[in-house]
Amino acid sequence: MPKKLKSSILPEELIQNKIFLIRGKKVMLDRDLAELYNLSTKRLNEQVKRNKSRFPVDFMFQLNPQEQRELVAKCDRFRTLKHATSNAFAFSENGVAMLSSVLNSEIAIQVNIQIMRTFVKLKKMMASEQEIHRRLTRHDIQLLRQGKEILNLADKVRFILNLPVTLKRKPGKIGFHPPEK
Repeated sequence: MPKKLKSSILPEELIQNKIFLIRGKKVMLDRDLAELYNLSTKRLNEQVKRNKSRFPVDFMFQLNPQEQRELVAKCDRFRTLKHATSNAFAFSENGVAMLSSVLNSEIAIQVNIQIMRTFVKLKKMMASEQEIHRRLTRHDIQLLRQGKEILNLADKVRFILNLPVTLKRKPGKIGFHPPEK
């Protein structure tokens, strides 16, 4: 059984560190969720299996062996998964929200609220990063265009400077001279 949570408020970083990108989706693993909900992983998965119809594939999926090996290789805290008899389950944001209807404890409700807030914050951060990326891309394109125009002007100036001088002036006086009579 996981340790009791010392506080009803979880640090946001703790939740963010438990969110992974697997199959192009932000997910949380059953083991991490069980720890946050103060349950055993076995108990959490039992509740999910009893309510299987509430968890379609876009809410929850089981990791394949390759995904599980990659996770173990990247995160030392999952080393116990290396020799597990079954692969871990991953819950999307919607799956985590659905867990609140399956797990009816007060701690599950509070933890779910915090997890949902963290998912929303991450979405906002990603949207902000995408906007910055879009602006930088637009500025890069503008700079490339301007750079091409500057190179084009430099080529024209070089061409003009390399033209042979064919016009010759008569040496004469400079300034205004009244017509001679």
